[in-house]
Amino acid sequence: MRIDKYLWCIRYYKTRSLATQACKKGQIKINDSVAKPSREVYPTDKIELRKDQITYQLTVNDIPPNRVGAKLVDIYRIDTTPKEAFAAKELLKYSKDYYRKKGTGRPTKKDRRDINSFYNDDEE
Repeated sequence: MRIDKYLWCIRYYKTRSLATQACKKGQIKINDSVAKPSREVYPTDKIELRKDQITYQLTVNDIPPNRVGAKLVDIYRIDTTPKEAFAAKELLKYSKDYYRKKGTGRPTKKDRRDINSFYNDDEE
């Protein structure tokens, strides 16, 4: 089975075209080599895919006949992603909440003081 179809079947991507685009961008590796969308997947292959700033590590158990339900996904893959990857995403989410979005207006008085203190510390 093709890698793009496999990732779509085990519900890592919502559409096959999204899985194909990820392959073309080089976000998917099979056995530590970058995979093209047409690359075949076999049982015991190690897949590494980068999605939403997390590098997932999978091992192929079996090839599904077609797209499977969310409860049946574990039959076809073993997820060996380290827990630290998910913790890093949580920290990133909290850090983004603090800052304002670009273009939301001029800096507040606190932001201006932080900017001034940052520049003044560099001069000394």
